[in-house]
Amino acid sequence: MTTTLPPKTTDREIFSVSQLNRQARQLLETHLPLLWVEGELSNVSTPSSGHWYFTLKDDQAQVRCCMFRNRNMLVRFKPQQGQHVLLRARVSLYEGRGDYQIIAEHMEEAGSGALQRAFDELKHKLAQEGLFNEAHKKALPPLPKHIGVITSPTGAAIRDVLSVLERRFPSIPVTVIPVAVQGKESAPQIVKAIELANRCGLFDVLLLTRGGGSMEDLWSFNEEIVARAIFNSALPIVSGVGHEVDFTIADFVADLRAPTPSAAAELLVPDGDDWLDKFIGFEVLLEEAMLRRLQQWQKHLHNLRQRLRHPRERLEQQAQRLDNLELRLKNHLKHLLVDCKNRLQQLQIRQQAHHPQVRLQQLNERIAAYAQRLQKAQYRIIERKKQAHGEAVRLLNTLNPLSTLERGYALVTDPQTQKVITHSDQVMPGTTLNARVAQGEFVCRVESIRK
Repeated sequence: MTTTLPPKTTDREIFSVSQLNRQARQLLETHLPLLWVEGELSNVSTPSSGHWYFTLKDDQAQVRCCMFRNRNMLVRFKPQQGQHVLLRARVSLYEGRGDYQIIAEHMEEAGSGALQRAFDELKHKLAQEGLFNEAHKKALPPLPKHIGVITSPTGAAIRDVLSVLERRFPSIPVTVIPVAVQGKESAPQIVKAIELANRCGLFDVLLLTRGGGSMEDLWSFNEEIVARAIFNSALPIVSGVGHEVDFTIADFVADLRAPTPSAAAELLVPDGDDWLDKFIGFEVLLEEAMLRRLQQWQKHLHNLRQRLRHPRERLEQQAQRLDNLELRLKNHLKHLLVDCKNRLQQLQIRQQAHHPQVRLQQLNERIAAYAQRLQKAQYRIIERKKQAHGEAVRLLNTLNPLSTLERGYALVTDPQTQKVITHSDQVMPGTTLNARVAQGEFVCRVESIRK
């Protein structure tokens, strides 16, 4: 086995330290994109220039960091030694010392920042899938028959909700479905409670609620499984989570979002006092309508009493009407008989007109008329034919060559070929020819030719 050695190079590219550091910095900044780094702050330095210099570390490594003034002015907190932060930064190298470092563009506290980032990512994902679309929102019943409240049975939120429901409409039954509203077990319990409420068939609306708290406390309502359970629920769900400034994923997916648990309870049921006022108004309107109806019936009854007559008067009127009908019937029958007689006479006249003898006589008359017309037509045709024949004879006599011969002309032909001689070049002296005249013909011989 032979080994090929690389060719020897005599020219060597020599870098200075500054060139090396510059090229290394360009390689780092070009090939590593803007990235997120999480770690603990140490060696925090804030000189008079306003730039921040610090070290970001974890339990195994550390890296120098710099955040310039124009970027750290946007940070809402002051960095402290040992604080856990999340940086969006780019990798670089400080050419003066050859130190590898990162340049921070954005800084946030690691705990709340990570939760906010997860919240934004899930919100964007579910929005893209259409879980927040208004077309999927279900309408709330105007007057619920049974309300299911999914919350903690020991929290302040359920007391506020029950108090508002009892004050506004105490006759509506309310069932509390107990769940944990924070912690790792909270989200699965909320999902099971929503599924149970949909299966049992008792409720026509659900309220998902809890009191206020930090983002970590409310995180169960930002879980994807809770959002999809709300979206898949056949029952309309009202979300009343936290305070008015708190927003969760459940608020966006729910059919209606309330700023507080108490506000959610007010949105769920109408005000009983308003309904009572409406019923009182309906009662007044009903009484007035019944009084008007009674008055109308009284007037109608009075009119009927006035129209009511003694049966004898009705019988007399009916008897008189019967007499009138009898007279009208007799007159009508008379008219019918007269019409029938007239029609019978007309039919008899028509029958006589169509008798076979009358019909034969009419046909014979028509035949005689046709015979006379035929005879006259024959006479006219014969006369026209005679006139046409006379004209043809006169025309034939005019064109007859014999008529020309009668005027002294002769028809000369060759006795052998029977051709008519029309030119002197057709004969020779001594030629014998036939000459036809008006009365007979004779033979002649050519003695001489004159041109």
